[in-house]
Amino acid sequence: MTLSKLAAPELILASTSPYRRELLHRLRLPFRVIAPGVDETPGPTETPALLAERLALAKARAVAREQPQAVVIGSDQVADLGGQCLGKPLTHERARQQLHQMRGRCVIFQTAVAVVSQARGFEQLRRAEVRVQFADLSDAQIEHYLLAEQPYDCAGSARSEALGIALLRSIDSDDPTALIGLPLIRTCELLRAAGIDPLLP
Repeated sequence: MTLSKLAAPELILASTSPYRRELLHRLRLPFRVIAPGVDETPGPTETPALLAERLALAKARAVAREQPQAVVIGSDQVADLGGQCLGKPLTHERARQQLHQMRGRCVIFQTAVAVVSQARGFEQLRRAEVRVQFADLSDAQIEHYLLAEQPYDCAGSARSEALGIALLRSIDSDDPTALIGLPLIRTCELLRAAGIDPLLP
């Protein structure tokens, strides 16, 4: 039986991120959110790109195991600074350290998205790269930004959809929402392959 002949499945976002939830709402598809409960610790030799892909797939698989009839979206983002993985800073001090490292440099934000449905035998993964050139920021600028935004749940401490845009000189990507946390162009591609088209009722 082809995917298009199956009944419309429930869509689930395997994420606790409010940013991914807001982005997915743009597609005007009904969905619910389930926390995937995945350990995000990087492996000792894992590259930022491979870490983002592994975690996106692990999140989708974890929820799909509990909700086998659903189509599940998992996503993860890792900032790549010269091959070094920069994840969520979680604290003010760690966020300051990240921004001090990144100022004046090019950082590649690796954002992966996976869609998994056990009932449909479907599992696919895509990744979007966003090249970001940071401005040569002063200590005072970094501190003001951190106190204003408190971006401790953002990979690389850069909340580009808000005041974080002032940290940057340029953004280069073929999937613009990837920098916020969910590459919607690639997500639409995967959803269509799984039998859900945002442009069809």
